[in-house]
Amino acid sequence: MNTEKVVDYIVDWLKNYATTAKVNGFVIGISGGIDSAVTSALCAKTGFPVLCVEMPIHQGENQVSRAKEHIEQLKNRFNHISSIEVNLTSSFEEFKSVIPEVEESATVNLSLANTRARLRMTTLYYFAGLNGYLVAGTGNKVEDFGVGFFTKYGDGGVDLSPIADLMKSEVYEIAKYLNISTAIQIAQPTDGLFGDSRTDEDQIGASYDELEWAMEQDELGKTTTDFEDREQEVFTIYKQRNRANKHKMDPIPICKIPNKWKIR
Repeated sequence: MNTEKVVDYIVDWLKNYATTAKVNGFVIGISGGIDSAVTSALCAKTGFPVLCVEMPIHQGENQVSRAKEHIEQLKNRFNHISSIEVNLTSSFEEFKSVIPEVEESATVNLSLANTRARLRMTTLYYFAGLNGYLVAGTGNKVEDFGVGFFTKYGDGGVDLSPIADLMKSEVYEIAKYLNISTAIQIAQPTDGLFGDSRTDEDQIGASYDELEWAMEQDELGKTTTDFEDREQEVFTIYKQRNRANKHKMDPIPICKIPNKWKIR
């Protein structure tokens, strides 16, 4: 990948989109992970104001410290970066206190994890509305269009997606080029939605390198029977996730009423 050309292209794309939309800048949630770090740095390079928002909800201290370090680095490099921390822990706990109490289960925990992401989305759009900004998404290609590893109307609720055509490995290449902090570059990817140390690989059952391979094989028309052992296992994980999460990747279905029944 010609990293310099890709970076320049994304920055120009962001700048042109913001100019055409007549908005004032970008707002982005900073998690302490590689995707939000790269996306915020790309937005910063446009010259438009960028608001970095930290939104901890029972967040791990290592994630919080990486996020703060990244924001400070951006502020040192660019004079149009602002930041704010909105601790949503109490809001999340209040939400849990008013919904019907149910027995803890994997389904309940996942639903609550998605609720965290949706609280953050709501917060970002609050600040976007106040400032006339666009909410910049942080999803990459294998997450957004491969396994659908994002929350619908959570981190998937954005105005534009600068890195959604980049594989995770390509995001890392750009991170290195942009001098993103080493702590972020070497950190294990995690969505941080469960309040524990589980990584994305723990949840999915495969690494991003493996998922990228599976996505490429799927695009070549390969099937599960073309592989054995670990490759077959990874390909199966990819296909199952891809099928299950199509509802996130495809446009919202619309019930089209036949015209003959709508004529007045």
